[in-house]
Amino acid sequence: MTTLTIYQEGAPTSPETVTDNPPRIAELLSEQGVRFEQWPTRDLPADASQGQVLEAYREEIEGLKAECGFQTADVISLSADNPQKDAFRKKFLDEHTHSEDEVRFFVRGQGLFYLHFGESVYAVLCQKNDLISVPNGTRHWFDMGPEPEFTAIRLFTNPEGWVADFTGEDIASQLPRYEQLTGAA
Repeated sequence: MTTLTIYQEGAPTSPETVTDNPPRIAELLSEQGVRFEQWPTRDLPADASQGQVLEAYREEIEGLKAECGFQTADVISLSADNPQKDAFRKKFLDEHTHSEDEVRFFVRGQGLFYLHFGESVYAVLCQKNDLISVPNGTRHWFDMGPEPEFTAIRLFTNPEGWVADFTGEDIASQLPRYEQLTGAA
């Protein structure tokens, strides 16, 4: 279930807001400039190729490209049996920013975005059919959990793809990780 949990920096174990209501999640994120939508999903096999996934969502992708100026789209897919899963998880766990919006649409599975606004951190558990667009310059990190299972479409204005500027802050280590928020083993 998609959820939003809001923490204050000084109270990492006591969230002030928790909701699993998608319109409320969209409203609270919109107040911070974050786009959140739920798209209809298509029936695709777990091992669908990048081409199959992009073709299945071609209309939505082209709409976002036209609206927001994205140049490229690709698909990232990770499963628990990937021998590099720990390295991939670690890569995204430190707070960073981007010079472009970070857009993800979850085709299957789930992942946890942490968005740092002032003294608050919004933890957004995105699941199948969730679209999130994190504005450029927003401090954030991503936790796919110890046993990742997801496929997501990514859109970029920079044709070179994902480029992060790490903040050097350790706030990501102070908040509950994916395992604590989802109850995963």
